[in-house]
Amino acid sequence: MAPRKNFRNQAKKEVKPAAVVNKNGVKVEASVAASGGGFSGTKIFTWFMVLALLGVWSSVAVVWFDLVDYDNVIGKLSAYDADGDGDFDVEDAKVLLGLKERPVSVLLREAKEDYAVKEPDAAPTPDDDVDGSQNTDVESEIQAAVPLPPISDDFIPDDSRDEATHPYEDENNAIDTKGELVEKAQPQQTVEESKQYNNQPGSYNNQPGSPETKETEAESVPEPEADVEPEVESVPEPEADVEPEVESVPELEAEFVPELKAKKKKPKLLNKFEKTIKTEIDAAEKLRKKGKVEEAVRAFETLVLQYPQSPRCRYGKALAEDGLAEKMLSNDMLQKAIGTYKEASELPNATPDLIKATLKKRAERQQFLGRMRGALATLEKLVQIFPEDMALKNDLGVAHLLIGDNNSAKRVYEEVLATAPSDGFAKVHYGFILKSENKIAESIPFLRDGLESGDPGTDDGRFYFHLGDALQRMGDDSAYKWYERGHQRGHFASVWQRSLYNVDGLKAQPWWTPKDTGYMDLVKTLERNWRIIRDEAQSVMDKTTGLFVPEEENLREKGEWGQFTLWQQGKKAGESCRSVPKTCGLLERYPEATGCKRGQIKFSVMQPGTHVWPHTGPTNCRLRMHLGLVIPKTGCKIRCTNDTRAWEEGKVLIFDDSFEHEVWQDADSYRLIFIVDVWHPELTQYQRQTLSPI
Repeated sequence: MAPRKNFRNQAKKEVKPAAVVNKNGVKVEASVAASGGGFSGTKIFTWFMVLALLGVWSSVAVVWFDLVDYDNVIGKLSAYDADGDGDFDVEDAKVLLGLKERPVSVLLREAKEDYAVKEPDAAPTPDDDVDGSQNTDVESEIQAAVPLPPISDDFIPDDSRDEATHPYEDENNAIDTKGELVEKAQPQQTVEESKQYNNQPGSYNNQPGSPETKETEAESVPEPEADVEPEVESVPEPEADVEPEVESVPELEAEFVPELKAKKKKPKLLNKFEKTIKTEIDAAEKLRKKGKVEEAVRAFETLVLQYPQSPRCRYGKALAEDGLAEKMLSNDMLQKAIGTYKEASELPNATPDLIKATLKKRAERQQFLGRMRGALATLEKLVQIFPEDMALKNDLGVAHLLIGDNNSAKRVYEEVLATAPSDGFAKVHYGFILKSENKIAESIPFLRDGLESGDPGTDDGRFYFHLGDALQRMGDDSAYKWYERGHQRGHFASVWQRSLYNVDGLKAQPWWTPKDTGYMDLVKTLERNWRIIRDEAQSVMDKTTGLFVPEEENLREKGEWGQFTLWQQGKKAGESCRSVPKTCGLLERYPEATGCKRGQIKFSVMQPGTHVWPHTGPTNCRLRMHLGLVIPKTGCKIRCTNDTRAWEEGKVLIFDDSFEHEVWQDADSYRLIFIVDVWHPELTQYQRQTLSPI
């Protein structure tokens, strides 16, 4: 049977092609000839395999020889991983859009990475520890002693201000129209020698004895840059007055320039365990140093939870809380920081340097809040722990002075000088105390030797003033040499103008005319009504009423001098004004006088045979008017700088009492004047509202 024909069988049937002769005369199969030498299926497969193997080996070569920087490519994508989970997702987008805070772990990681970056080929610095690790800047902060605060007229009662003052909320700190903090230095001691060594709390970076930073209008007050001292222009020299001849002092004598001290050993704040977590501590500390105080607080809180027995972590938390309190102007946060300082100092295994750092910082912040007795207790504890540290004892002496306990301060400085007789800081303070006790001659060598030592804390305008004043009272003309040195050191505007609490740039001249002041209306009112004012003053001069009180500022060499105050620091003495209602009524409409927070309005009566020592007022922010009420024909005179004048009944004399002035009463009957202090006319309204009282 013949096979069945179909297409499958036909396809399977192999037909051998006919041979053909190519151009070279060689027989080849027809199929090859027809294809012209093209690829067969087998050849295509072969080439495919070759290319595939080539690709594999190329890939191996790329990886093996690291021809592509995969880390760089992947790193660009990881920049969008804001929450630290290793990818970019919805949570990352929320963080980038500000809808969610970055985790503390991410912040710490970034801080560590920043901290690890160093300049190439950087030379080792003196901050490097002997173990090769580098300390953070904060470890050097503790070397500064508790700052010497400025003296104030204000009496601080025995209960100090432990219960009352809140510097972030009181009138001594103001917020300008932009919401920025306007710092105001606190008033220093009036040169009418206060026996108290007090300060008002609540000011930052207020160096004692330094001129007050120039106050400006609210809208022009910039935010102070961190760690940058404001530039203070020099107060202009007095116009048309002659300074006393003093020994020319082009440069301070060699003994007056502080000797270069050997660099102090860097404090060791880390215990043995904390050295193993130093990188984590430094990362959190870097956030604080960069001003990211909120993030720093969170970072240190995390470390405290992780290492609850670490004193350094808790100290870092206290520093961060302290910085946050300043940023927020929050007393509550500052109180929290004070508590954290205490916790850090009481943890086991705290290094001695860390205990000293935390307790010193705690005392400083307690003083800032006005917790003077709390600061005293903290410093007493420090002295108990470190009895050989004379600097701590010096700070303890200041703490006693700040609560008005001069006797205890005196005992402390006697102990210091018994151990370290050349301690300049103790000498100037001991001299200050002796002078406040009116032991003028005894105070001079301590004040002079302390200033000449150049020790830290001695270069203070108050000590130059008190030394010069003591020398003047002893009849020693070298007083003006010390005033000149105080001027060269930047504490006094000139030898004559020695006020310590100044606003920069105000016109400075000893004597003024009513036209100069711009207060013509006030002067005319006083002069037109001088008899009414005189009659009311005489009605209350009876000694039995007790309204006139003796001058108690130790300004008299001899004689009797009584005063009756109607306004003090811009506040009306209501009881006094009820005794002289017409006089007070005349002044009510003159805010330049009644609102002068750095002055007084008062009657002054001086008996024959009285001499008032040369002295200066505390500030250049006011001018003083004297209205003559009862003036003897001869024997009464007042000197301001080198210009001596006399009062006249019914006439006003105006002078700037920040310049040296002196009074004699050599008549045969009493002299009665009315004193009215007014704001310096060049002060702006904003300055008058925000300057702190004196």
